[in-house]
Amino acid sequence: MKTVLRVIACSVAFALAGLCQAQPYPNQPVRLIVPFAAGGPTDVIARVVGQKLTESLGQQFYVENLPGVGGNTGTARAARSPANGYTLCVTSTGFIVNPLLYVKGVPYDPVKDFAPITLVAASPNVLSVNPAVPAKTAKELIALVKANPGKYSFAQPATGSTPHLNGESFKLEFGLDLTMVPFNGAAPAVMSTVGGHTPIAFTALPSAIAQIREGKLRALAVLSDKRAMALPDVPTATEAGMPGHEGDTLTGIVAPIGTPKEIVERLYAEIRKIAAMPDVKEKLEALGFNPVANRPEEFAERIRSESGRWAKVIREAKISIE
Repeated sequence: MKTVLRVIACSVAFALAGLCQAQPYPNQPVRLIVPFAAGGPTDVIARVVGQKLTESLGQQFYVENLPGVGGNTGTARAARSPANGYTLCVTSTGFIVNPLLYVKGVPYDPVKDFAPITLVAASPNVLSVNPAVPAKTAKELIALVKANPGKYSFAQPATGSTPHLNGESFKLEFGLDLTMVPFNGAAPAVMSTVGGHTPIAFTALPSAIAQIREGKLRALAVLSDKRAMALPDVPTATEAGMPGHEGDTLTGIVAPIGTPKEIVERLYAEIRKIAAMPDVKEKLEALGFNPVANRPEEFAERIRSESGRWAKVIREAKISIE
């Protein structure tokens, strides 16, 4: 009798498992790993998208913050998760750049370990100066630094971040004797420039936008191919005489490699609709981000192109992290 009951129990369990698998995705909560502490732009965007996915797909999409080692800890955890659509990773640009920077490598490969879903949004970096700096344009700043070698310095928020790499590219391109000053975060980098300690700053737009609007910083260029909606009067890199110096802070969503294509496509389609919602666009723009929501293959190409571009700057500027 006990044997019969065990057989029946096993049969019911297998039947239920088959039923769960047959149900459309998602049929259980979905984890969004954010490899940074709560409160930053990546975390905020993850929560906005997660809430909308919860509403549209009928299952909870919840954020789990796993910070550490520049985002490497949480990203590696995501890479090792089952490829079933129930663990996703919300990435920033470090996802692409970190493998190029860390001398001992990182515990994941952005191409081999992940299936891109979409680049949710992008925010241009910005070149700004303390108002006491006499240069009113990027060209004037280049001339000023050239005329005063070793006198000027620039603040950047984190070694290997795209603002840092933009600053190094600026130095290399124009042959400038300009001291780089690293900070542990965007806020202290911005405040150092507001205080005049580092008269020039390369930062992501969200961290500097309030100070620029208040006149505490003078923006010389948004490092993008289109003007930022948040600062429509500030020229682009090309308009400022710096073509090829575009640089973005990216926020995308990826899944472990091997995640079924139909799940990737469904998530992409939902996020594309979410990014077009007026309230979501308003929240993104308030952060200094522009919605993108490109196709998975387009995001994959962006990952490859960003990697190739920044690898050249990292190599020429001899940048590394132990």
